[in-house]
Amino acid sequence: MEIKLLTESGQLGAAVQASPEVFERDYNEALVHQIVVAYQANARSGNRKQKDREEVKHTTKKPWRQKGTGRARAGMTSSPLWRGGGRIFPNSPEENFSQKVNRKMYRAGMRSIYSQLAREGRLNVVDGLTVEAPKTKLLAKKFKVMGLDSVLVITDAVDENLFLASRNLPNVSVVEPRHADPLSLIHYKKVLVTKAAIAQIEEMLK
Repeated sequence: MEIKLLTESGQLGAAVQASPEVFERDYNEALVHQIVVAYQANARSGNRKQKDREEVKHTTKKPWRQKGTGRARAGMTSSPLWRGGGRIFPNSPEENFSQKVNRKMYRAGMRSIYSQLAREGRLNVVDGLTVEAPKTKLLAKKFKVMGLDSVLVITDAVDENLFLASRNLPNVSVVEPRHADPLSLIHYKKVLVTKAAIAQIEEMLK
């Protein structure tokens, strides 16, 4: 599999050889959807709280007598059938949204994403990406010359200058291969991978 090299001037250079086992797989939409949904679900925290009929503020007095009124019998105003009553199955902060994805499925899904990005021309290789100082302006200027406005950079080692320079750019993220998640790979318009990171990705996803 050949992936085009993107130069700092924004031109496409010579192709770089990559493993077809990782970057030339068929696109499995159902599997990719499953791992993206699982990733988002596992990032959720239980922060919703609803009250059951025991917790709502109410009186235990019977609203009206049992018989003779013509209305349905009622015991307490905390009934879930009543306005202001407790919920039958309330949400709690301890709610667990996590979904399990097998390791083989996750790796297969990631290979599918990388392969599709390569086919669409959204994945490019760079020799390396560095900035002389931790200045957002310097990195923004470099991306502008390269014609990039939304980019995920996967580098073998995130140096401090690059990390600090990218922090304030809203559509830029710099990560190491082990932190590249399926949602980010799909979200950004362009994915730049350094040559050293390509080898790490191939090793992880074999």
